[in-house]
Amino acid sequence: MSIHPRLRLDPSTNLPSINSFGELGNFLRSSVADEDSRLLSESMSQLSIHIEAIIAALRLNRLRTSVAPLLVDLLTAVRGHRNIVVNLGLPWRGLYEYAAYLQALNNFRVLIGQWLLDGGPRSVDLLLSAEDFELVAWRTLGEGMLLIDMYEQWTAGKERGQSALAGLDPPQVERAMQWWNKLRRQP
Repeated sequence: MSIHPRLRLDPSTNLPSINSFGELGNFLRSSVADEDSRLLSESMSQLSIHIEAIIAALRLNRLRTSVAPLLVDLLTAVRGHRNIVVNLGLPWRGLYEYAAYLQALNNFRVLIGQWLLDGGPRSVDLLLSAEDFELVAWRTLGEGMLLIDMYEQWTAGKERGQSALAGLDPPQVERAMQWWNKLRRQP
């Protein structure tokens, strides 16, 4: 991911960092290359709000009666968000990160359903920890952030009228071309 001035830099690594789903929401609201970016970012921001509420609830207790409704709401939000992703234009679909994010969303949706079913509807507690949920949520939204970032880089390069290879040194271009040719020859 490229370094964005809208992200706070970690002083120990000098890399951008986001440490909460609230910070993620702020980052997403600032990512608006076009209308598709705006819709996707707003939808991901809404997901992050649902996710933070679930993590807070799970840290208090794992009672099915208090956490399951939040998971059902998140499942509904994930389904709506997935529809936005599926309806993105061709430039988005051409990115490798698009398929990776769509797969991560589908896996997240399936996991939410499994978490709701684990232990059966009569069980008092969900078999889900805040840590496990948070890990999967970060993984999923991280894929979405990567998709947005790559799309922004692609559109910025397109606006400058250059390909992604234009900024690379000749040895890097040669390796990229070898890799591409190798891919094209595979059945």
